[in-house]
Amino acid sequence: MSGKREQPPGPGRPRDPEADAAILRAALEVLVEQGVAGAGIERIAKRANVAKVTVYRRWPSKEDLLADAIEAAREEIPAADETDEPAGDLPAIIDHLLPQWSEALTRPRLRMLTARLLGAGPDHPRLLEAYREHHLKPRRDRALATLRHARDAGVLPPDADLDMLIDMMNGAVMQYLLLGEDAPEPAQARAYLERLFRQVGLAP
Repeated sequence: MSGKREQPPGPGRPRDPEADAAILRAALEVLVEQGVAGAGIERIAKRANVAKVTVYRRWPSKEDLLADAIEAAREEIPAADETDEPAGDLPAIIDHLLPQWSEALTRPRLRMLTARLLGAGPDHPRLLEAYREHHLKPRRDRALATLRHARDAGVLPPDADLDMLIDMMNGAVMQYLLLGEDAPEPAQARAYLERLFRQVGLAP
């Protein structure tokens, strides 16, 4: 997946970065609210308060626009390396990031975006690939690096299967995000994550 598609320069005024940002925000909002089928260019342009032709000048298709909107939203989810704790001190890292992770799991927008993108996979594989490439893979890579440091420091057994460990945690989080009966409060989400980390041996 690439980032935003660069269009060849043409006559007239230069592109407005504020318009680009408004369109991307509007595209993500409409995707979350209406799903892929309802995220039409006209609806997105109206939400962004721009002309439809302004959108088409920047993105040749709806899928291109939605893929870039998904990429632009990646900073909303805290990553495993966003801490100053020593890499080998896994309990301290978890304790530091638990409030951020817990709050993220309670965001209705994140829960709905995840559901929309997983549901869109069969008909819009490119969007699911954008989600994997720009949201899941970078965080998985950083989590793997953190777990390797923890294993080297003796926090985890030397034969720990780190990929499987991450798969297990991702599966539990997806279950919690998508199949939970009620939208949790941050304290409930934190309690769930603490139980998960204890179960997989990452916390006492």
